[in-house]
Amino acid sequence: MSTAQAVQEINEDKMNQFLGKVIGDFGASLSSALVYIGQKLGLYNALANGPLTPSELAQQTNTNERYIREWLVNQAAGGYVEYDKESGKYSLTPEQTVALTEELSPFYIGGGFFVVKAMTQAVERIEDHFRNGGGMLWGEHHPDLFIGTEKFFRPGYSAHLVASWIPSLTGIDEKLKAGGKVADVGCGHGASTLIMAQAYPNSEFWAFDNHEASIRHAGAAKAGSEVANRVHFEVASAQTIPDKQYDMVCFFDCLHDMGDPVGAMKRAAEVLSPEGSVLIVEPMAGNKVEENFNPIGRTFAAASTLCCTANSMALNGPALGAVASEEAIRNTVLAGGFTQFRRTTETPFNRIFEVRH
Repeated sequence: MSTAQAVQEINEDKMNQFLGKVIGDFGASLSSALVYIGQKLGLYNALANGPLTPSELAQQTNTNERYIREWLVNQAAGGYVEYDKESGKYSLTPEQTVALTEELSPFYIGGGFFVVKAMTQAVERIEDHFRNGGGMLWGEHHPDLFIGTEKFFRPGYSAHLVASWIPSLTGIDEKLKAGGKVADVGCGHGASTLIMAQAYPNSEFWAFDNHEASIRHAGAAKAGSEVANRVHFEVASAQTIPDKQYDMVCFFDCLHDMGDPVGAMKRAAEVLSPEGSVLIVEPMAGNKVEENFNPIGRTFAAASTLCCTANSMALNGPALGAVASEEAIRNTVLAGGFTQFRRTTETPFNRIFEVRH
């Protein structure tokens, strides 16, 4: 078939619709880098205080006005800032302000742009792994990945962890209120650990990660806090955490990218008290492949390709991935020696599972 014949068979309306999607993706991909810059330079924080001209924004943030003018056009075109043509000033709506500047809000999304920026820096390495196999360890990524992961996940943990996730488990909320022991496996910068420690002042918490730099950061975050004497951050793999017969063992958004998730479950079974529960929080995903063909599935599958799957592949693991089905997670849990597995609740972005002996 000639090129001319192929062109004749194309539906022009469908082609234009597809090209429109591509142009939108071009804009979104390039703009994500500019949102990251806006976060780093405090541009959104300045705009949150009131409407500003490009010159005023540059002056307040000690940045170059020429770059600021171009940045603002991009941001207004993408719906991240508002523009008043009468005054020539840019501003943020209340919703944009919360989402882009208020890090303690459950609606804050700024951290995601740190994650995107860090993951895309790994593209050349991941391309090589597509061709030749192998993977890339979590700790080999740009440090912005660790910063962004904390910033991105912390709002959801703050909103749901104590309010609904732990209460959805069998008797665990009561145990922790009275005074219990908790292990947080794969804790990263420790945001989840500190949230729980603040909510349950009678309980003690041990948190583990194999990334030494993250544990140092977590230790600095707890230093001098009211929970410092009840929180212990240690470098350890999921297979080597100490046995303290915990009332709850937690895996927050980490089981799917481990090199040996079955081994992690086996160790959890050994260190969990007979009446304790394992809390597993995983990204939202469908039980069938086609159930992930949506914006959430698209995002998580992309992150999984660039980071989660790559980490497990680097460790010769099963590469469950961020869009692992519930069946795949269940099989992993049961292979680890547990007998009870159920989904207790969910959010638009998370599935929450309870595992018991």
